[in-house]
Amino acid sequence: MKFRPLHDRVMIRRIDPAAKTTGGIIIPDTAQEKPMEGEVVAAGPGARNEKGALVPLSVKAGDRILFGKWSGTEIKLDGEDLLIMAESDIMGVIDAPSIAKKKAA
Repeated sequence: MKFRPLHDRVMIRRIDPAAKTTGGIIIPDTAQEKPMEGEVVAAGPGARNEKGALVPLSVKAGDRILFGKWSGTEIKLDGEDLLIMAESDIMGVIDAPSIAKKKAA
């Protein structure tokens, strides 16, 4: 099924954290919290400002993002659990290449 969010809404797939800590302790599913990191699956065209001009979104499909723990509305689409939320609920975009450069330095 195809789904396209409207206005300033984005569809997000949660990215599950590692089930093992750095010390090697395995965390069971029942003890894990909901992840606050996800990947943008689809994004709407943007919102309109007071003058009626379309303001495009800052995120696009494929971006890794951070969002609030209780943000968005959970839906099930084609058997997959997804979130739909407004762009304003997104805290930021994770830029993976810059993290790799810091670790190498």
